[in-house]
Amino acid sequence: MADIEEARKQFQRIDADGDGFITAAEFKSALAQQGDFNVTETVAEVVIKTRDIDGDKVLTFDEFWAYLNK
Repeated sequence: MADIEEARKQFQRIDADGDGFITAAEFKSALAQQGDFNVTETVAEVVIKTRDIDGDKVLTFDEFWAYLNK
């Protein structure tokens, strides 16, 4: 199980515009900045979609937290 303090920091780093949601573009950008992954926009959209509980095409912190603790 992830630490909620650390999870919030990670969420905020990915949520580049600070609107409280992680979009596919923000997810893709965060991975590219880490240099660990080179994903397409389509792959990023699929990742978000599979973790998006309410179907609004973005991740809230609660959805992000649920993903980390599945």
